[in-house]
Amino acid sequence: MNRESDALAYFSEQPFSALVLGASGGIGAALTAALRADRNCSHLVALSRSRNGLDLADEESVAAAALNIAPGEGFDLIFNAAGILEANGAAPEKAFKDIDAAAMMRAFAVNATGTALAFKYFLPLLKRNGRSAFATLSARVGSIGDNRLGGWMSYRASKAALNQIVRCAAIEETRRNKNSIVVALHPGTIQTPLTRKYARGRYTASTETCARDLLGVLARLTPEQSGGFFDYAGEAVPW
Repeated sequence: MNRESDALAYFSEQPFSALVLGASGGIGAALTAALRADRNCSHLVALSRSRNGLDLADEESVAAAALNIAPGEGFDLIFNAAGILEANGAAPEKAFKDIDAAAMMRAFAVNATGTALAFKYFLPLLKRNGRSAFATLSARVGSIGDNRLGGWMSYRASKAALNQIVRCAAIEETRRNKNSIVVALHPGTIQTPLTRKYARGRYTASTETCARDLLGVLARLTPEQSGGFFDYAGEAVPW
C-alpha cells in the first residue's frame, strides 16, 4: 500500500461514519477534506467554533454541539483537531519570567480541560460494537521524557495533561468496547500560518500530507495500542 492510498485506508472495506472537531483549523480542515474524499465515508459531521459555535473552553457549547448528530449505531471515527498554541495571543514562553497566568489557564482550558469535555460529550457517540477510534491531537513537546530544551511551559504542560486525559479515556472506553482505540497523535510541524514562525528550519509537511499521515496511522493501530501516544509515522512517543 503506497502512501497515497494509505491515506484513505481507514475502514476502507466498508462504509464508516466520522466526526471531526475543530474542523475549520488547518489540520481539521484537511482531515475533513480527506474524509469527504473517501467514497466509503458514508456519514461525516464537521464541527468548529467559527461554523457551529463549538468552543471546547465552553461546556455549554460542547454539550449543545453533541446533540442529535450521531448516526444510529454511533460514529466509527471521532477526531479532535482543536487546540491552541498562542493562548490569549501570547507567544510560547522562553523562561519562567515570561509566564502569564491568564494565558496559561487559557492553554489548559482549551488543550486539557477542553479535551476532557470532548471525551465527556462525544466519546458516548462512538459505536459500541466493532472497531472504533477516537483520536486527539497532542504534540511531541508535551512529552516529559523527550523534553531537553525547556521553555514553552504552558503549551508543554497543557499537552502533557491532555496525554493523561487520553489515557484515562482509553481505559474507560475499553470497558464499553474492547475493540475501541483512543489515542493521542503528534502531527509534526505543519505548514500553517500559526506554526510557520516556529519551524526554524525543521521539516514541515502540508496540512494535506498531515491528514493523510494521521489517517494512515489510525488505519494501522490496533485496540491493544489504545491509550498510546503516537507520531505521524506511527512511532510511539515517550510520555
